[in-house]
Amino acid sequence: MANIKDKDINALDTWNIKELRKLKIMSKNRISALELAPKKEVAKSHPLFGMGIGECKDLIDQIQKAEKILSK
Repeated sequence: MANIKDKDINALDTWNIKELRKLKIMSKNRISALELAPKKEVAKSHPLFGMGIGECKDLIDQIQKAEKILSK
């Protein structure tokens, strides 16, 4: 499994396809969790720490753009 804990979310162009896929899945799961329990927090070491639903959706858009670039 891809290790994304130490990766920079602001530099998605340096990520590989497996890491991007894992981050996208984590983001979708985070959105689902926040819809059920809005105050639920993740650990500070988690890549999505402090992000809300809107930020996670924006991140998914950025991930999809990065995936398209990698697939070319």
